[in-house]
Amino acid sequence: MIKLDHIAVGVSNLDAAIDFYEQKIGLKFLFKKVDEAHGEAFAYLEMKGARLELLQSLRLPKSRAADDHSFCPHMAFASNDIHATEQDLRGKQVILLKGPMEIPGMVRWLYAADPDGNVLEFVQWLQQEKPINQT
Repeated sequence: MIKLDHIAVGVSNLDAAIDFYEQKIGLKFLFKKVDEAHGEAFAYLEMKGARLELLQSLRLPKSRAADDHSFCPHMAFASNDIHATEQDLRGKQVILLKGPMEIPGMVRWLYAADPDGNVLEFVQWLQQEKPINQT
């Protein structure tokens, strides 16, 4: 049986990224490892069973502009109240890219960026039956 194990994003500063996802987004730090043999450092964080891997190349710097406006790829975090989430992110000085936006009666969402420009979506499903099982 195959199931999704984790989402991985490249970062330019592993410690800064760990701090961002812990302090501003609320993920729990699991572990960090420097793998000199493969030229990378990585860390795992978790939120309600979903795991995020942060990867930093020890050989090549990685940075991505958040202003390409494609918003893909991105990782999405569920919100019970998109407007409260927006205010919380603003208070934590998280870069907001677009939104909140809404499809009436269905969904509200906004896009933000982490310090490396990786796109984060915060989504509030309004309909009773959600497209995926949210627990």
